[in-house]
Amino acid sequence: MNILDKIVRDKRKEVDLRKSLIPIRQLEHSVLFGRETNSLTQNLRTSNSGIIAEHKRRSPSKSVINQDLNVQDVASGYEKSGVCGMSVLTDGKYFGGALDDLLTARASCNLPLLRKEFIINPYQIIEAKAYGADVILLIAAILTRDEIKQFSELAKSLNLDVLLEVHNEVELQKSIMPSLDMLGVNNRNLKTFEVSLETSKALSKQIPNDFVKVSESGISSVEAIKELQPYGYKGFLIGENFMKTDNPGLSATEFIKTLES
Repeated sequence: MNILDKIVRDKRKEVDLRKSLIPIRQLEHSVLFGRETNSLTQNLRTSNSGIIAEHKRRSPSKSVINQDLNVQDVASGYEKSGVCGMSVLTDGKYFGGALDDLLTARASCNLPLLRKEFIINPYQIIEAKAYGADVILLIAAILTRDEIKQFSELAKSLNLDVLLEVHNEVELQKSIMPSLDMLGVNNRNLKTFEVSLETSKALSKQIPNDFVKVSESGISSVEAIKELQPYGYKGFLIGENFMKTDNPGLSATEFIKTLES
């Protein structure tokens, strides 16, 4: 069983438990459920940098990245830096995140917030909206075409943007549908954890231009972004690069300055 299979197995148990504790009705009555969302897709279309900066404490491939920073400082720092959006990991067991991180980020900035999560049940999409997210992530590797359709259509009905993540051509071909906004190519092989920007380059030609193209994983330098921009990428998800420093907001500011100079 690879790491992704383990995460999904544990996620099913976790979601069953959460559903039994907090019914959908209660989520739909939360204060944030009715708020107007901010579009990450629009931000990326009009940006020169296209940075989506992440809050991430640890990961299965890197163990601890940074446990010391509070979400509030990271979120307000990212907003000042001029990033297009913020990704907030809400998985606890493998990434040290929590839904409360999403609430804290929402209270600390006006950036579009992506709930970075392993979504396997519609409940998690309602939850994302209730906790202040603007965007959800769907991972093609763990979903059927029907699930992608069902989940993305539910998200759109809640005015949430949808970023769909693929790793290869097979996943991409099964996933293309009008209810998606952004197509993300993950440069990390989830079975081996090796990273290669060639994945983004190879798949770029097969992504229709209706979708905003996003490259994810292994983007740690301005050079990497400049290498991918000619392939039509408008969004770049940067996880560990900023988080491994003492001041992610400042790191993002300097990174964007260098990129745009």
